[in-house]
Amino acid sequence: MSNDSGTPNSISGGFPLAICVIVGAIAGFLSGQPSMGLMIGAAIGIAIALTIWVVDRRRQRG
Repeated sequence: MSNDSGTPNSISGGFPLAICVIVGAIAGFLSGQPSMGLMIGAAIGIAIALTIWVVDRRRQRG
């Protein structure tokens, strides 16, 4: 899909966030702490999503 306004298309951090939550829950389940794994996975996913957002904002501004 093209963007006619001349600005670069935005990128999204939703996929890495979802994958980190799922992997964290699985890893936590395997270690006997599914809630802790879910929380750690979510924290890592949020950090990755925020990093992608910041990089995308800088890319769009110039």
